[in-house]
Amino acid sequence: MPASATSAASIRQPVVAGRFYPADPAALARETAAYLAESGAPSDKPTLLVMAPHAGAVYSGPVAGKTLGAANLADTLLLLGPNHTGRGARLAVWPDGAWRIPGWDVPVEAALAEALLAAAPGLSPDRAAHLGEHSLEVLLPFLTAVRPGCRVVPVAVAESRPGVLAETAQAMAEVLAAWSRPVSIIVSSDMSHYLPEAAAKKRDCLALARVLALDPQGLLDVVRREDISMCGVLPMTLGLLIARALGATSARLAAYATSGEVSGDFDQVVGYAGVIVEN
Repeated sequence: MPASATSAASIRQPVVAGRFYPADPAALARETAAYLAESGAPSDKPTLLVMAPHAGAVYSGPVAGKTLGAANLADTLLLLGPNHTGRGARLAVWPDGAWRIPGWDVPVEAALAEALLAAAPGLSPDRAAHLGEHSLEVLLPFLTAVRPGCRVVPVAVAESRPGVLAETAQAMAEVLAAWSRPVSIIVSSDMSHYLPEAAAKKRDCLALARVLALDPQGLLDVVRREDISMCGVLPMTLGLLIARALGATSARLAAYATSGEVSGDFDQVVGYAGVIVEN
């Protein structure tokens, strides 16, 4: 919806506009459209889950655009991102209102947020975890471009206990399965951080093999065992658990790149991957 259509008290203000992506609405729309234009045609099959990166657009925008442009998303989106700041609850739901990006307010699907909070004791209504966190914000320009009428439920995930993640995922999946409208899950994650490119690619391949196998516990295990600095491993573990409970059958790698391809510095790169999961 156009900006200012929701009361200011419930609007989550952008924190990285002008740094990670343009602060000018027209420039942001042009840049986002250019990244999305690099994707192929959207899938005919509904997309259950997407993983996309969240760095500055100049670095991760091409992968995010290729991935989200090729997805066939629902208009209701469950957003799962990491908590880089350490603030707030371990499983923090922004419960209502809207999230603002330049020129646009993305409404929160408050009824779904309420249903998820009621069903999953591990979830908490918590804004603090989101206020300084960029990982979900930077995907919103892409999501509003491909689904202008989308509504979202943002969740910051810092819970690392496998049992809690599994219990929460099962409860969330039951709500989504019974929901009156389709819901797609969007996971925000970068891959390896600040390694030589060859080392980053090697580690990222190990993690992505478990993602593509729809193996959430395997993903968590390999990231811990191989010390892979995948910042969104916890939201992706939760997302895969939900997707499996909803009957996910296949996953494909939509795009992969490193920051070195833009910066020219191949000694300390960050990896970016895009994954699409379908039933």
